[in-house]
Amino acid sequence: MKTNKILAIGLLAASTTFVTVGCSDSFLEVDNPTGEPLESYYNTDAHIQEALIAAYDPIHWPDWGLNQYNALNIDGEIMGDNFWVGGGSKTDMQNWHMLANYTGDENNTLGSLWTVDYSGIKRCNDVLKYLDWGKDLTPENRQLYEMQARLLRVYYYNMLWHYFGNIPFYLENLSTPPYTAPQLKADEVYANIITELEAVIDSKVLPLKYYKNASGGNDEGQRGRVTQAMAYMIYAEMVMYQNDEARFPKALGYMKELISGGQYALNPDYANIWATEGEWCDESIWEINYEQTNNERGWGSPLAIGGTVLPTLISPNSFTGDDKWSQGGDGWGFMPMKKETYDMFADNDTRRAATCWVIPQEVSYTLRYQDTHIWLQKYRPEDKNYKQSVGDQNLNYNNNYRYYRFAETLLNAAELSLRTGGSATGEALTWINKVRERAGLDALTTVSVDDVLTERRLEFVGEGKRYFDLVRAEGISGASAANKATGVLVPDELGYRTNSWSPKKKYIPIAQGELDSDPALVQNDYK
Repeated sequence: MKTNKILAIGLLAASTTFVTVGCSDSFLEVDNPTGEPLESYYNTDAHIQEALIAAYDPIHWPDWGLNQYNALNIDGEIMGDNFWVGGGSKTDMQNWHMLANYTGDENNTLGSLWTVDYSGIKRCNDVLKYLDWGKDLTPENRQLYEMQARLLRVYYYNMLWHYFGNIPFYLENLSTPPYTAPQLKADEVYANIITELEAVIDSKVLPLKYYKNASGGNDEGQRGRVTQAMAYMIYAEMVMYQNDEARFPKALGYMKELISGGQYALNPDYANIWATEGEWCDESIWEINYEQTNNERGWGSPLAIGGTVLPTLISPNSFTGDDKWSQGGDGWGFMPMKKETYDMFADNDTRRAATCWVIPQEVSYTLRYQDTHIWLQKYRPEDKNYKQSVGDQNLNYNNNYRYYRFAETLLNAAELSLRTGGSATGEALTWINKVRERAGLDALTTVSVDDVLTERRLEFVGEGKRYFDLVRAEGISGASAANKATGVLVPDELGYRTNSWSPKKKYIPIAQGELDSDPALVQNDYK
C-alpha cells in the first residue's frame, strides 16, 4: 500500500471550494463552509491548508473528468511521431485523431484541459487571498503556503501556454461582471509566468526535496507537493520551449545545482522507475500521485480521490492475459506504438524492453484502429496496480504519473551547455553519457544538440514530451533536419496523417464553449 504521499479530492461549489484530504491511511473530513462567511472560515492555519490541498487537486483530473479524456502523456504524444492515436476508430476520441492530423477545430480540441487548469488557477488565487485573513499563521507557514500556491499556479498556466498559447491571464480571481480577463499573446503570457516563477525560485522558501532528514524526521509523506527542484525543471522547460536564450545560463545553473547537489540520481534500473516500488525513487523529481486503495473515484464521481484510467486507455482490447495482467479484457486500445519507435532502439538498449510492450502476433485479442501489437510498457496495466480498489476498478490504477525525472535534468543541462557555448567534449558529454551508460549503450566521444534531441526521444518515449521537442526544434540552432519538426511531422505512408505540421499549428484551437462564454476571445489561427 502506498501511504506516503499527499493526495486530495475536490468538490466544486458555487461560492467556494471544500475538500477531504488523504494523509497516509486516514482522511480529514471537512464540513462544507457554505452559508458561513468565507472570512470566518478561511482564517485559520488548518482551514487555509484545506484550501491549499484543494489547489493541488486539479492536477489529478485530466486523465478523465469534465466529460473528456486528457491523459497528459497521450495529449503530449498524439501530435508527435512515436505513436498512433488508436482506439475503436478515427471517430473514437475524434479530437485526438484530428489534432494528430493537425486538423483540430473549436469542436475538436483539448477542451476539458482548459477548464481543469483554470480551475487550478482559481483555487491557487483563493489560497493567496485567504492568507491575508489568517489569524494563527506563523510567518514560515504563510510563506510556505504562498509559494506552493504561486508555483502551482505557474504549473497550470504553463500547461495552458504550451497548448493554447494566447490565453486569458489574471493573478486575482475575477469578481465583477463580466468576469473576463484580457487575452494575452503567447509571448506576453510567457513573460508573466516566467517572472512569477523567478520570484518563487528566488524566495528559496520551498524545499529542494522531501525525504528522510538527518535528524531522524521523515517528511516523505509530503511527496507530491511542489518543490524548488520542480520549479527548476519548469523553468528549464519553459525557457527552452520559448527559446529564451537570455535565460539559458540561469536555467543551466539550476540544472547544475540539481546535478551537483546529490539529492537526486539516476535509478540504476530503468525498468524499475515504472514499477510501483520505483515511485518516488531517487530519480523522481516530481510525480502526480494516484492511489488504488481508499478510492472514492468512480465513473459517477471522476474528480474524487483515487486512481487513474491511463492503463485502461493504452492497453489492448480483450487481451487474454499474462502473468502480470490476468484479467485483460478491458483495454481500450489507444496509443499503439509505431513499429519505427521500437526499431529506433539499439538491440542492447535496456530502455527498449522497459518502454515497449510487444505482444506476439500469435496472441489473439481484439484488434482496434491502427493496432501494431506494440504498446507502452511504462504504464501498462498490472493486477497489483488496481485489484485493491473498490468500485470502478478500470478507473483506479495506482500508477503515479512521472512528470519530471533526473534524466531530464541531465539532458536539459547537456543541451543548455551546448547552446551557451559549451564544448562538445566537455560537461555536456559527461551528462549525456550518464544517461546512455544507464541504458547500456557505448559512450559518445563528442556530443551535439542533435545527439541530445535523439537521446531525449529514446529516453522519454510515452512521457508526453516528444511533440513539444519537435516543435521547439524549429528554433534550435544546430539541430539537424532529421530532428526538426518539419522533417518528421508530415503525412505518413499509411495515410493516417494526411496533413503536415506548420508553425501555425503550434497552439491548438480554443474550444467553442470558451469562445461562446467570452466573445472577446480570439481563436488561434490553426489553418
